[in-house]
Amino acid sequence: MKVNGYPSQEKLKRKSEIDLLFKKGKWLSVDQLRIIYLNSSEKQPLESHKIGVSVSKKFFKKAVDRNRLKRLLREAYRINKDLYLESFGGKHIAMLFWVSKELPGHYSIVEKQFLNLCLKKKG
Repeated sequence: MKVNGYPSQEKLKRKSEIDLLFKKGKWLSVDQLRIIYLNSSEKQPLESHKIGVSVSKKFFKKAVDRNRLKRLLREAYRINKDLYLESFGGKHIAMLFWVSKELPGHYSIVEKQFLNLCLKKKG
């Protein structure tokens, strides 16, 4: 397995997990990036971490813009997975959101906010 990969077992897909995440998860925001996460517990044991990405259709009407932003968010996660796992732990589910109407001009903006989010959770 690639060190910086994003394999399918890390992708948040199940409706039941997403519903549980919104029901019992905790929110954390940095600038235009927001995450909701839920750590593993005895009642909801998780095998490993899973992460999903979502971009609002309300803010970005064109699918091209939504897909680009989702690619940028997934890439920021993939490249900085070690820091992310160090901050959030190994067994949890989470979903990333972009909560601004502005489309970022460059990948470095998204990555910087992702790193700040990880550091905020860690510290």
